[in-house]
Amino acid sequence: MSELYELPYGWEWKNIGETCENLDRLRKPISKKNRVFGKYPYYGASKIVDYVDNYIFDEQLVLIGEDGAKWDIGDETAFIATGKYWVNNHAHVIRPNRELLDDSWLVYYLFVTDLSDYITGTTVPKLNQTKLKEILFPLPPLQEQKRIVLKLDTIFEKIDKSIALHVENIKDADAFMGSVLNDIFIELEEKYEKQAWNEVLKIRNGKHYKDVIDDNGQYPIYGSGGIMNYANDYLCNENTVIIGRKGTINNPLFVKEKFWNIDTAFGIEANKNVLLPMFLFYFSKNFNFLDLNKSTTLPSLAKTHLLKIMMILPPLNIQQKTVTYLDKISKKVETLKSVQKEKMESLVALKASILDKAFRGEL
Repeated sequence: MSELYELPYGWEWKNIGETCENLDRLRKPISKKNRVFGKYPYYGASKIVDYVDNYIFDEQLVLIGEDGAKWDIGDETAFIATGKYWVNNHAHVIRPNRELLDDSWLVYYLFVTDLSDYITGTTVPKLNQTKLKEILFPLPPLQEQKRIVLKLDTIFEKIDKSIALHVENIKDADAFMGSVLNDIFIELEEKYEKQAWNEVLKIRNGKHYKDVIDDNGQYPIYGSGGIMNYANDYLCNENTVIIGRKGTINNPLFVKEKFWNIDTAFGIEANKNVLLPMFLFYFSKNFNFLDLNKSTTLPSLAKTHLLKIMMILPPLNIQQKTVTYLDKISKKVETLKSVQKEKMESLVALKASILDKAFRGEL
């Protein structure tokens, strides 16, 4: 729960139930198949998820994630919706009492607050209405709120611009690496023949992993997004490329150790007599697997389609030379991205520090 620290004179602790009207009764989900595309935003737990042809609300309100959201410090637990829009049942809809509470004051506070103690449910975490009403926050006089919010808006506009610049720098670095990969493989295609994947590698299907989880296990359990847990058994050998079977299908990973892959991730093992694993990885980074997607809903790949992929196959010494060159470029790109991410994290931490001072009456 919120830490009840001493507040400045004239401030008091209030909860959302005392200061806001809940409008959840008015929200209404529309299944994807029943949505008619239009100009009005359709909000979910933390953002706009679609656009529809009608609206429920036509005023500024605060939306707070009920389920499917994140509630840790720095997460976009709450946000302000304006204009005409529709809200589904994954976000609470509240109308602050504007004689007491500024919308942005509440949103800023929730941004810097860990709400985990208010969350119920283990399988499906949820911020239910009862717990929502209990959320405490410091409430200064309205004019003081507006003064502080204006100051925060001014400071954060500059910080957010800096964060956006770092995000663009990371995107530029990725684009540069993509350009290098593309140029390299175009050049190789002009000199060497192609072979189908079924002739040069083996694809290992993933398996259900809940029964093999062991927190002390020596083998990582991988999905298409990275390590999920550990096990005492493995399915794939060292130096294997992971490609998502469902969901994230266009973000290959390279794993140097033995591991267990879950059933939504393929393990791609190169025949090292003719194909270097890292050459396969760089080829996979350059290949657009979305071209093989046959699903209209969740992106998916079929093993039979993967095995038909034609890839350039130079002699091993040329593959090694290519890998060495790309490793050097990749290392420089990752160093640049790491620096940008560190700067972004520092700016986010600065925002949190400023907000902490604001809600203690020190701004």
